[in-house]
Amino acid sequence: MQAGGQAAGQAAGQARRTPAAGAALVDRVRSRLAAEGGEITQAAVAAAVRAEAGGVASDLDVLAALRVLRQEFVGAGPLDQLLRDPRTTDVLVCGPGAVWVDRGAGLEPTGIRFPDDAAVRRLAQRLAVAAGRRLDDASPYVDGWVADAGVRLHAVLPPVAADGTCLSLRVLRSAAHDLPALRGLGTVDAAGEALLRAVLAARLAFLVSGGTGTGKTTILAALLSAVDPRERIVCVEDAEELRPRHPHVVRLVSRPANIEGAGGVALRDLVRQALRMRPDRLVVGEVRGAEVCDLLAALNTGHDGGAGTVHANSAREVPARMEALAAAGGLPRDALHSQLAAAVQVVLHMRKAPSGSRILHTVGVLGRAAGEVTVRPVWTAERGWSSERAALAELLAERGVRAPW
Repeated sequence: MQAGGQAAGQAAGQARRTPAAGAALVDRVRSRLAAEGGEITQAAVAAAVRAEAGGVASDLDVLAALRVLRQEFVGAGPLDQLLRDPRTTDVLVCGPGAVWVDRGAGLEPTGIRFPDDAAVRRLAQRLAVAAGRRLDDASPYVDGWVADAGVRLHAVLPPVAADGTCLSLRVLRSAAHDLPALRGLGTVDAAGEALLRAVLAARLAFLVSGGTGTGKTTILAALLSAVDPRERIVCVEDAEELRPRHPHVVRLVSRPANIEGAGGVALRDLVRQALRMRPDRLVVGEVRGAEVCDLLAALNTGHDGGAGTVHANSAREVPARMEALAAAGGLPRDALHSQLAAAVQVVLHMRKAPSGSRILHTVGVLGRAAGEVTVRPVWTAERGWSSERAALAELLAERGVRAPW
């Protein structure tokens, strides 16, 4: 992989040093491929280079042009070397001269440069087409899922992006850690692992909260891997991330509409379908919209042990976040608090430490006071156990499970 990254870096450097004849050759080949139409494969690019070279360009020019065009028409171009790195979580492009990468320890600049903003725009448009979306002057921003590359795409074109085309690629890797592995990574300690296993054994419904990149999906997959193998898990997701090591998992993945606006399958529709598939545990990979109404309704009709993830700044803010999402589905505030109190018992809040590690920061239990749901922290990474742990012990005891402390 390092060799591949070095080769890509050398190719990018050579592309920047391409002489005038080589640059002209690249333009001619690009025009030829556009005129011919059809699928742009490596073989088609190579044939176009040979046809346009015609003995005028040197072998060095032809090789440089072939490398530049291959990067432009195949994969993610000069960003491929970053996406192949298993540590990469995000690749961000802010115009032709600024490419940043997050390998788990925060953003850092790279030495990758694009020739000009037009090259960034072409890459963004090609990825948008691969995601079945449209990106042009009439529709200057796009959000999509590029299945072949395994990335979530977001792009904005000028003049909306004032400093040049902005491209954001979020690398979605299958979360396959189990609880012992997370304990080894420092995400949870021995007491935390025992507590999580008790929550699973008691079939308490839980939400995993946290910000972007804090490990919500990772810990959810680990928890599902620890579920009794006799249970049937039905997972509903926006992007295919959950791959728990469990013998009976059914995974349903939503689908965006195509360029014509047809063929879309919403997450909310899949939640309804999942209810007809005899789930022992219903899991929504990420609750981000009106599907929260269907999830809460399902968890209030005998589907114990359900789970999901939700973006929130802290465990205490989860009810407010759920309230905002439910409003999109037409669920009144009072009804949301009533259903949430009956459906979900535990919140697990994840946080990214300054070192870059992802830790379980807060375990909280849901309660209701004056008609509103609140989250009472039972344990936090800074303070340890609180007096509220008695409430969690009571929940576990009601399900015949002893508290692990």
